[in-house]
Amino acid sequence: MRARYTNAMQLAYSEAELLREHPYARPHEEAGQPLHGGFDAQGDYVSPRTAVRGDAVRTWTAALETRGVEILTADRSLLLEGSYPTYEQTKLLLANGLCRSLWNSLTITGEVEGRGRFLIDFVPPEFGDIVLEDVSEMGVGHLSRGLLRAHGLDEGGDPATGIGGHDSMWFAARDLLFGAGAYPIPDTPPRIGRPEGARMAPCLSEAHEGFLLLLMNVLMVEVRAEKLFDFTERLLRDPEVFADRREKVDRALALVSRIRADEEIHVAYLRLVLSELRSLTFQNGEGAPIPGHEILDPIWEELVHWHGQELPRESRAQAHTGLRDYIREHPDPEVAEAVLTEFESLEPARPATEQ
Repeated sequence: MRARYTNAMQLAYSEAELLREHPYARPHEEAGQPLHGGFDAQGDYVSPRTAVRGDAVRTWTAALETRGVEILTADRSLLLEGSYPTYEQTKLLLANGLCRSLWNSLTITGEVEGRGRFLIDFVPPEFGDIVLEDVSEMGVGHLSRGLLRAHGLDEGGDPATGIGGHDSMWFAARDLLFGAGAYPIPDTPPRIGRPEGARMAPCLSEAHEGFLLLLMNVLMVEVRAEKLFDFTERLLRDPEVFADRREKVDRALALVSRIRADEEIHVAYLRLVLSELRSLTFQNGEGAPIPGHEILDPIWEELVHWHGQELPRESRAQAHTGLRDYIREHPDPEVAEAVLTEFESLEPARPATEQ
């Protein structure tokens, strides 16, 4: 008989419950675009689809901790570097009218967020089919019962209603800062996760292994986003930046802060689900039991290394070359040379692991 973990708290939810909205006092809108979430009677922003989802994730997490299971660490301590270009380098570029770098960054962020829309209709393989324990009252048992769909709607908006999600919010913030169509739309990298290679969990089906990789990659992307939130909010709070349009800057800052609030539940449920899977007992193709942590931990370690060290190193090298070329495009050659010299003087030292 399968083990069953229950307590007096509600642990099973319908999809309708996990997608339920709060009764907003005022809808969320910016520049004529209806956006998800809304405002309560006190005027405070409330994230979308969290009337039940937030409590559900907290309840599943408490149930897991009651079993003595440690929740997976997934925060900025896993990242090797800060943002690039750095804060001071970005201010230097903006002060000299070299704004396209920040425009591109905000645009690509919105494009990547919009890709999360695929989770709305994504049908994951069921882990209940390959573990000994009953997952029906765990977060992992609700991935196809609302958790993934809610995540996709948060990121890419609702195509059925036209209500925008994080992609629209990033684009709105960008346009408040620069104006719509200020620069050409840049190309977006084709992937945000670790490139595919050799099988990492051959004891599982390719579908289950691929889905584990997806969950881990998405979680690490969310962790990397925390660095972007800190950087962008600090930049927009700086009175020396966009000094001639502070009212629009404040609106853009509010949008970024709302996205950041929305993302908290994504990190929370992904950490929970992966922690649950680490605690479960898998069966390989021959039916032999395998502790979940023996499968997940090596994969997680490799993905953390890629997102936290390899990717930043590669991205920084590419960005550095591109930014040097961009600075040289300044119409005044003397200004270009002066900016380039100062930009290089602000170049951050390489981490010890790269030296």
